Amino acid sequence: MATPRRGLRDIRTATGKVGKVILPHEVYLRISQIEMEKARKTLEKEKAKQLIANIEERIAEIEAEKDALLQSVGEKGGSAARTVSRPPKSADVFTVKY
Repeated sequence: MATPRRGLRDIRTATGKVGKVILPHEVYLRISQIEMEKARKTLEKEKAKQLIANIEERIAEIEAEKDALLQSVGEKGGSAARTVSRPPKSADVFTVKY
C-alpha cells in the first residue's frame, strides 16, 4: 500500500500561533488615523447641529407667518373666508366627441 502524496495544503505553518509583533510606528499611525476620523466626525456633528438649528428657526418663522395670516383672515370676517367656492357644474363634466 502506497502512502498518500503530500501537497502544498499539507505543509504546517506557524500562522496564527505566534503573537503579532506590535511595532511602535504602526501604533502611532493608527492613533493618527483615529484622531483624523474623530476630527472629521466632530466637524460633521457641528454641521448637523447647525442644520437642525436652521430647520427649527424656519419652523418658527412658518408658525409666525401662519398665525399672522390666520389673524388677518379673522379680522376681515372668518365666516366668509371659510366658505369654499366651487366651479360651475359645466366645468365638472368632460366629454370627448369622436
